[in-house]
Amino acid sequence: MSAAIAKPTIGNLTGSAVANPNPSNFDREYLVPVIIGAVTPQTINMDLDTGSSDLWVFSNSTPGAQATGHVVYQPNTCNASTCAKLLPGETWSIQYSDMSSSSGIVYSDLVTIGGAAVSSQAVEAAQIVSSSFTTDTANSGLLGMAFSSLNTCRPQQQLTWFDNIKASLAAEVWTANLQKGAAGTYNFGYIDSTAYNSNITYTPVSTLRGFWEFTFSGYQLGSSSFVTTDMAAIADTGTTLLLLPSAVVESYWAQVPSAHLEPSLGAYIYPCSATPPNFTFGIGSYRGVVPGSYLAYGPVSSQWCYGGIQSQGSSPFSVFGDVLLKAQFVVFDVGNLRIGYAAKKT
Repeated sequence: MSAAIAKPTIGNLTGSAVANPNPSNFDREYLVPVIIGAVTPQTINMDLDTGSSDLWVFSNSTPGAQATGHVVYQPNTCNASTCAKLLPGETWSIQYSDMSSSSGIVYSDLVTIGGAAVSSQAVEAAQIVSSSFTTDTANSGLLGMAFSSLNTCRPQQQLTWFDNIKASLAAEVWTANLQKGAAGTYNFGYIDSTAYNSNITYTPVSTLRGFWEFTFSGYQLGSSSFVTTDMAAIADTGTTLLLLPSAVVESYWAQVPSAHLEPSLGAYIYPCSATPPNFTFGIGSYRGVVPGSYLAYGPVSSQWCYGGIQSQGSSPFSVFGDVLLKAQFVVFDVGNLRIGYAAKKT
């Protein structure tokens, strides 16, 4: 469970990319500038998502009414090795847990993130996108960072950007250092020892369902006693909130006077004048703290605010979304199939 150097590989490449919170949506998503193309490079702001494995973008194949306001991928096709190549017969179609969706065709092109480049990456060009993506004009695509077994390309499943680049990196590892209301970083191929306090505590990851899935050892709601129980969770940078079993969520909001489940929203709201309690999770003996101020997600009216902890519903696992991940330094150790958490340096 103590910190260790990530498993080395044959390369020496590293990279670092800024992760910008969407300024108008209370850190609803963190966007990374991704450069696609070699002949005519385009910078496209994308949501790096550990809950999926498709790299897709709005494109010149997306209907104009759906693409308005977005940066649109224009594949530069030719016969040279540096050009985009359409993969004949290859299609993709994805639906996310919130029922948003997109689908289209597939190119191979150069994709660079934070200075680290993959020359022949599957770039999935959207032909259809659902309304929630259309209205979010700050974000022009998603970049999947779960395991490649979740990729939806058919008939040939494609590798994620990280699976394509990992052998070139100094270590098969990447880290998330997201910030509340400010730019953070995603680093590739190394662990920045100046970003966290003490040791990193690791726990094994199960890839059976394709996610960054692990077991956490319990939780504490505010000043109540720590509850020891093995619970399955995934770390999902593409989910905004912290999603937990309904009974845990009910107990959490019971600590905030007048907080209640609002039927019209299907979610817990609370008086904006209140500060929610801290949430603490366990990984072995490590206790990761999410400040209550991080769990005050955003207003739904002048009086009521939307809670940052909500129910996971029928999901077989809890979801550690951005409200938790931005409170921690998180290591995604692909080489050793484990995930690590550490308290951030302040």
